[in-house]
Amino acid sequence: MEVEMKIRGLMMDPATNMPIVILKDVSSNTVLPIWVGIYEANAIALEIEKVSTPRPMTHDLMKSVLLGLRTGIRKVVVNELKEDTFYAVIWLEHDGELISVDSRPSDALALALRLDCPIFVEDAVLKNSKLASTTSDKINNEELRRWLEGLNDEDLGRYKM
Repeated sequence: MEVEMKIRGLMMDPATNMPIVILKDVSSNTVLPIWVGIYEANAIALEIEKVSTPRPMTHDLMKSVLLGLRTGIRKVVVNELKEDTFYAVIWLEHDGELISVDSRPSDALALALRLDCPIFVEDAVLKNSKLASTTSDKINNEELRRWLEGLNDEDLGRYKM
């Protein structure tokens, strides 16, 4: 089962100083933090903040190619969590045919923002993410989860490109 989510924001992990994309369930307070690389976070931040660049960035190029080929994105799905690594699939639609493309979640999310398509997370990923946070380093992860769930707009404004 897939759970629809929205990108709630980007922030820096205070412990590792790595960017985190915060996904939030559209119908509850469930949040899923996904740690991403700096370049990927910048690609997401550029689109969130509607910053235009003098030349197309990679995800803008991908958007142009897809539109030029009359191919849309039906949805992106964060579909797996293995050994602390998230996996995603981009579902393309071309001439009525659905095509799945393996992707890093950060690329799938950056493209989803640019093409305004829905973002989903497999229920099993959410459960495994919660399971992982309760089995290792329980206190720190519980505190992190409570902190993430209580984030406000001011907290999410801390990510700087």
